Amino acid sequence: MNIHNYEKIWLMAAILLIVGFISTVTYGATAVGVDMISDDGGTVNASALDEDPRFSEPRVEQVGENEYEAYVIAQQFIFRPDPITVPANSTVTFFVTSPDVIHGFEIVGTNANAMVVPGQVTELTVEFNEPGEYGLLCHEYCGAGHHTMEGSVVVQPQDEFTQGGDQ
Repeated sequence: MNIHNYEKIWLMAAILLIVGFISTVTYGATAVGVDMISDDGGTVNASALDEDPRFSEPRVEQVGENEYEAYVIAQQFIFRPDPITVPANSTVTFFVTSPDVIHGFEIVGTNANAMVVPGQVTELTVEFNEPGEYGLLCHEYCGAGHHTMEGSVVVQPQDEFTQGGDQ
């Protein structure tokens, strides 16, 4: 069997591309700190969130030194609470759920990006080091008002932060 030189070149190029694609996917999945959202958050009754002690009052609460938990409800076409106010130099674990349809939960400017499924509690942790305002977006189509579904995460300097202020 005689293989023409041009076929050998294209064959090698194809093999190199395949190896390159596999390498970039492997690198992205293992080396840059991208983690899948865990299912540690559990489940809730999506039609009775007002009876669940975690989500009856969406809020931010301090659970340790510079550690906070935010209980957030994403529903057509709002996030509650809005804005979510946290202090700078803190670690915030978000527990997010939905009573109606699938929503997205993306904090612009961070690596926080998750899907929110009704009845499931999505748990993700974000470190906020610098004061500022971060946009909060729904990136899953959730209905006719999807384009208006936005909120904000306000990171205040430590000395200006008051627990329960703008929650």
